[in-house]
Amino acid sequence: MAADLMPTDFQIALGAKGGTDRLLTPDQGERVQPMRGFEETYVDIVDFIVRVTHRIWEEKDIGYIYDTYRHNSRVTDDSGLQYGRDKIVADTVHTINAFPDIRLYADEVIWAGDEMAGFRTSHRTVIVGHNTGHSRWAPPTGRKVVVWAIANCCAIENEIYEEWVLYNNSSLLAQLGFDLRPLARRLGNARDPEPIPEERFGEAERLAGQGKPLRIPPPDGDSFDPEPFLRHLLHEIWNWRNLSAVDRGYARTVRYMGPTNRQLYGRGELKSLILSLIAMFPDLAFQIDDLYWMGNDREGYLTSTRWSIIGTHRGHGIYGDPTGRRVHLWGISQHRIRGGQIVQEWTVFNEFEVMQRLFRDEDPPEVDHGRVR
Repeated sequence: MAADLMPTDFQIALGAKGGTDRLLTPDQGERVQPMRGFEETYVDIVDFIVRVTHRIWEEKDIGYIYDTYRHNSRVTDDSGLQYGRDKIVADTVHTINAFPDIRLYADEVIWAGDEMAGFRTSHRTVIVGHNTGHSRWAPPTGRKVVVWAIANCCAIENEIYEEWVLYNNSSLLAQLGFDLRPLARRLGNARDPEPIPEERFGEAERLAGQGKPLRIPPPDGDSFDPEPFLRHLLHEIWNWRNLSAVDRGYARTVRYMGPTNRQLYGRGELKSLILSLIAMFPDLAFQIDDLYWMGNDREGYLTSTRWSIIGTHRGHGIYGDPTGRRVHLWGISQHRIRGGQIVQEWTVFNEFEVMQRLFRDEDPPEVDHGRVR
């Protein structure tokens, strides 16, 4: 998205809206930004995201999805691409049935765009509820859960047409009392009832032949720009394996919130996490799929980065002995940047999906013309 579509202040932001009496009231006053095609009740894009979420999930007006999602919406979650809004309706019913008292607290909304190009939003929310209904995982446990999620949406003219959403599923399941490893194995096995074709794949595209990783030049000039800063920093860390870049790009007291209840403090703990992932996936290749931001040098910046990692499980670590299986990790990171360094990071990726891939039993033997091989 072009730089001129990034908001340069926080006038339209969650923090400027106040408490719930102001945040959720149907009468928000006069519209404060052009929103061609959106319902008149919404005064800005943050208002649209927060109140649509509240109406669908907490007021249980699930049918409002038909008014606010395009008929052919594409939603990518932990398990892959979901196509069409009827699937969105079904998944919403399933989750509310499992947690009938569900509450979604808006924690942050990062946005960019305009009424002509469309809006992009990165909505971080805290989900609270009691598991008193059946779910895809098990009968009701009665347990309370507190988990967070990030949903990145593309919307135009009152409809969301694409969404990438990650729930902290591994944290959710742990709070429900599951042992994640056997559950991931059971669900991984259940997803593959038929023999899987032989996998053939080359090296992840981190290197060009025998060459070095691509060089992304460091930001130049006196002014700070979040996009070249993040593109260079993350490329240096993940593709060049230069963890000294953490010292340059992250504040000494950085706080990190991650999947499965990871809470890290300081550069050392963050480096350790990065090393553990690279050690398990030695050919790991990282790329940025989408990036936008809001803010300025004086107030700081809030950024949303959607990224992908391809790697082969060839090293030891928290996911057990090497399996040789190729995995696709994808995630969303929100960063708070002050003084040219990241001071807070919220990252969620499809960890439980990766666990299902790696913990499942060995694939059954293939049969070729009556011969087992």
